[in-house]
Amino acid sequence: MRLFGANIGFWQPWFKIGNVIREAKLHGKENAKILIMRTLIKHALASAEPKDLVIIKGWIRTRRDSKGFSFLEINDGSCLGSLQTVVNSGIPGYDQLHHLTTGASVIIKGKLVASPGSGQKWELAATEIELVGTSDAAYPLQKKGHTMEFLRTIAHLRPRSNLFGAIFRTRSRLAYAVHQFFQERDFVYVHTPIITASDCEGAGEMFRVTTLKGNIDEKPEADFFGRRSYLTVSGQLEGETFACALSNIYTFGPTFRAENSNTARHAAEFWMIEPEMAFCDLAGDMDLGEQFVKAMAQYALEHCAEDVGLFAKFVDKGLHDRLRFVAERPFQRVTYTEAVGILTSCGHKFEFPVQYGLNLQSEHERYLTEEHFKCPVTVYNYPREIKPFYMRLNDDGKTVAAMDVLVPGIGEVIGGSQREERLELLNENLRRHNLRPEDYWWYVDLRRFGSVPHAGFGLGFERLIMFLTGVSNIRDVIPFARTPGSADF
Repeated sequence: MRLFGANIGFWQPWFKIGNVIREAKLHGKENAKILIMRTLIKHALASAEPKDLVIIKGWIRTRRDSKGFSFLEINDGSCLGSLQTVVNSGIPGYDQLHHLTTGASVIIKGKLVASPGSGQKWELAATEIELVGTSDAAYPLQKKGHTMEFLRTIAHLRPRSNLFGAIFRTRSRLAYAVHQFFQERDFVYVHTPIITASDCEGAGEMFRVTTLKGNIDEKPEADFFGRRSYLTVSGQLEGETFACALSNIYTFGPTFRAENSNTARHAAEFWMIEPEMAFCDLAGDMDLGEQFVKAMAQYALEHCAEDVGLFAKFVDKGLHDRLRFVAERPFQRVTYTEAVGILTSCGHKFEFPVQYGLNLQSEHERYLTEEHFKCPVTVYNYPREIKPFYMRLNDDGKTVAAMDVLVPGIGEVIGGSQREERLELLNENLRRHNLRPEDYWWYVDLRRFGSVPHAGFGLGFERLIMFLTGVSNIRDVIPFARTPGSADF
């Protein structure tokens, strides 16, 4: 067995953290060694028994000094909780006490023992402490309350705070849950391109990618890719090509939109989850979308319980109820026409007008879920005029087979449709949206060679995280937000 690196605590390719690895052969030598690996604090706090020797590596949250000893609160980001450490004078490293300040990084060896204090099962009785990195008095995350606005200005440090540590652990676990959901249902994960020449949404709000100087529109054929190219707003069109070969696929990656909006719901860079299913109609699409939202709510309750508890205490006191509400209740389905009828006759005063042919706003969507139906809602069959070119025209010639999944507290979390699989109608739709069929020749080809009914949807990952955490601003659920006028960090 070969161990790479001088400090094996930072390179552990085969060992579960926290285990004691016995009788390892170092550099070909036969004599048995006992190697003590780093223990993550989440494992230490969950231990079923005391440990004679553990190694903790992390950052100091607080230090309290008494005569002859000090208390350190250590956090390593593996969980919400910190590990109280008792450091007696005289142990190796205690002479560095004046440098053991909030924000400093340390490695501590010691015994995991039962804590006599209330609210904690274990504490660490230190036998040796090593100062790894000092932190001076300018460290901004002192033990006091900080506003979300201030923490956005120190996005490089905010993951060390309780709230943002919880947000980004939850984001990580939910990313895993997304893959698990689709993989268990035999979907194939497809990496669609970030650079594209196609505008999926037809809105024109795309970031241009160019190496040209001066007038970049004078000779676009001289550009790097031989034509106008952009950062993608969606992997849907490319995803459809794979669905029409592999049956069920999904994409999960970054997308971009050059929309000059500074609302709490919009960012220029965000992640999208986009499944596409061959031999599927709108009903099947709605089924999958509703199952997905339910599964994510249930996953957050079961696998992110500690962090969800923090959100419910400090961010959204109704979070637990809302997640259970979505996970346990059936979805109500209603056509767009019926939804408009409900909203125009309810007597409620809305900020934005409700009228057939206009998109529903968040306040309308929330009224449907929170006030009228009192359950999650799927709205379907929208007017063709307000939807993109790729959506299938219904038999009435006026609406398309589109759907939006709405949840309490947020409104829309999923938008999807059955795709137009008929060649003539797709070409007509492209022309209606002032798009040239020849620019989408490869997409049109799918309708020439074994076309099948197919459907899919898109879901913004950050919007999902906002729903599952109660955090109200998209800038706080993505590590480094990209918004108009801001590309720091």
